[in-house]
Amino acid sequence: MYFSKSLIPILKNNPSEAKIKSHKLMLRTGMIKQSSAGIYSWLPLGFKIMKKIEKIVREEQDSIGAQELLMPTIQSADIWKESGRYNDYGDEMLRIKDRQNREMLYGPTNEELITDIFKSSIKSYKSLPQLVYHIQWKFRDELRPRFGVMRCREFYMKDAYSFDLSDEDATFSYNKFFLSYLRTFKRLGLSAIPMAADTGPIGGNLSHEFVIIAETGESKVYTDKRILSLDFQDIKPEQKSLSDLRLNFDQYYAVTDEKFNQEEFDKKVKNENKLQTKGIEVGHIFYFGDKYSKSMDASVDYNGKKSYAKMGSYGIGVSRLVGALIEANYDDEKEIMKWPTSVVPYQCAIIPLIDKKDKSNLEKAEKIYKILDSYNIDTIIDDTEESIGSKTKKFNMIGIPNQIILGKKSTETEIEFKQFDNQTKTLKLNKVIDIIRKDLIN
Repeated sequence: MYFSKSLIPILKNNPSEAKIKSHKLMLRTGMIKQSSAGIYSWLPLGFKIMKKIEKIVREEQDSIGAQELLMPTIQSADIWKESGRYNDYGDEMLRIKDRQNREMLYGPTNEELITDIFKSSIKSYKSLPQLVYHIQWKFRDELRPRFGVMRCREFYMKDAYSFDLSDEDATFSYNKFFLSYLRTFKRLGLSAIPMAADTGPIGGNLSHEFVIIAETGESKVYTDKRILSLDFQDIKPEQKSLSDLRLNFDQYYAVTDEKFNQEEFDKKVKNENKLQTKGIEVGHIFYFGDKYSKSMDASVDYNGKKSYAKMGSYGIGVSRLVGALIEANYDDEKEIMKWPTSVVPYQCAIIPLIDKKDKSNLEKAEKIYKILDSYNIDTIIDDTEESIGSKTKKFNMIGIPNQIILGKKSTETEIEFKQFDNQTKTLKLNKVIDIIRKDLIN
């Protein structure tokens, strides 16, 4: 890929309308372009990062046995009336009518639709449990959309749903998703704290939101900081170990301002372990029993009797995670974005000093590109006539960790190599390849 041929429209300065790091960076580096209030086009750079996040989310859902499907963005109002939520959901729901004057809506969530699918597809308890998920666009008509992708109206989200025969089985499913979320955020380099949460319009009496620490977060966070050091990497998705895992997390005080109680905080957490800060919600899970299955008559036959499925739902904001990663990792003073290796947009940039009369550096860049490509190292060549300093600054801001510089110090056998704000080294190409490949493994 040549930079001159890419659709990465870099702005010289931060846009005045952006107030937080992620919004500034995403507009400035051409990851997104606003279409209307709270609605964005995802340009190639931002879309590439989001798809890498989506891949990790999908892999972790698959790892617990969830099956992927795809539900439509437009839903019939009838199923929402059946559940009783159509008039209760509020102005965030975008209601529309088709040419036959049928009431429709742009889905803000999918509990009704998945329950309707379950009702028509599963008849016997022997088919339980059922864990399903999809990754789809959602729309919520926010009163004041702001902060770019952090609070917008149209967003890309992973929804999962569980159907079980009993509360005990349903709790096991809930805990499987609990673990999968911890692992998902860990792979993204995020320390996400599961916090007891209100269930809101989803309903039920068991809920956790997963919050990452960030000074620009909208939620105030009150927690025992020891929760950040809990280990879950070796936990197997079995009933007892998953139950112990959640109990281990739940024993530590961790809430947002919605559930904060000063007296309880002081009682449960020693002063030296208190952490009061701000955070960003990146995931939310709910268990609500038969709230939807009973109202929509979604039952299975259990020994000749009707048994309503016990349900849970589990959401991750995939598009929001792009912004959350920036909030957690962007140094806006040095203008350096350090993506986790798993989602970095390009693994390497080749930066040749280009002279209109001398194309030798560009030719050398093209040869190196082919070698890196043979090692499956995703690379971009900056074939513009900017200065080396301008190019490295640009790639620091975009977040490309490995930069090969072909300037006056490069020779036939050695090249300059730089990683963000580290010192530039002069190395042989095979050594540079070893460093990049080692980073990719880690």
